[in-house]
Amino acid sequence: MAADTRSYVSGSYGLILEGKPAGFLKSVNGGAISAEVINEKNGPGDLFGRKHIGGPIYEDFSVDFGFSMDPSLYQWIADNWAMKWTRKSGAIVAYDFDLQAKVEREFFDAVIRETVIPTLDGASKEPAYLRVKFSPELIRTKKGSGKGTATKSTVKPFLPNNFKLTIDGLDCTKVNKIESFTIKQQISDDIVGEARDYHKVPSGLEFPNLKISFAQTTAQPWLDWFEDFVIKGNSSEEKEKNGTLTFLAPNLKDELGTIVFHKLGIFRISEDPAASNTEKIHRMTAELYCESMEFHVPAKGGGGK
Repeated sequence: MAADTRSYVSGSYGLILEGKPAGFLKSVNGGAISAEVINEKNGPGDLFGRKHIGGPIYEDFSVDFGFSMDPSLYQWIADNWAMKWTRKSGAIVAYDFDLQAKVEREFFDAVIRETVIPTLDGASKEPAYLRVKFSPELIRTKKGSGKGTATKSTVKPFLPNNFKLTIDGLDCTKVNKIESFTIKQQISDDIVGEARDYHKVPSGLEFPNLKISFAQTTAQPWLDWFEDFVIKGNSSEEKEKNGTLTFLAPNLKDELGTIVFHKLGIFRISEDPAASNTEKIHRMTAELYCESMEFHVPAKGGGGK
């Protein structure tokens, strides 16, 4: 029993959202608390000045995880992409090998700052993880409850070669790689009165460009779109395309999650470096802008890493 637990919780960090366990995390970074040191001089004759600190600064958390988390985490991401800026409170919990909570870093009124989708590569065999960076208004560290607040559950590993891309009118059957991309949320600090802690205010949302590689044998529809859209200048809204990126389980049948792309437009296409008389597949890379994206994960919560 103990050996099985140790194998499962090798990362030993869990996420709590709104008082509910949301699953195990692959890794956690950030969440430090600091204060700016201010050197205040009273005049030209003051050689050293007086040092003091400003208000507390709460560093963003960055967490990596797979597709076995509680649905509340994925819904938080989906709401962020839809510009429904939901604030979440919770904790990052450090567990021992017996799943006893030892240290909790509580965070309050956090908003998502970034969502990072990993590189999807048909040649990769190592597991991949989603990454979310969130910005809390307040962090507090306390001793863990010692209670077993996490439970073992089914893990859905995600391999970056298990994906499927579809784009209207294009041949995506030989797409072998999609570079990592990041959805960014702009956040400003609203200083209210004499408060020492700032209020985090979300503003604009930035959806990135996509960089997609595929076999040259399937390039013609892509080249035709580029010729019409870029060279001939037929780049009106009705010439843009929609698409879907699906993350698949190892059996290549079960869908772990989906990203829907709206209003894609091609702006660059190029041939990848290649040499003569080799068996390597000749590939091309297209770059597309995207006006908006949606994030969907089946409501099958889990917890796990």
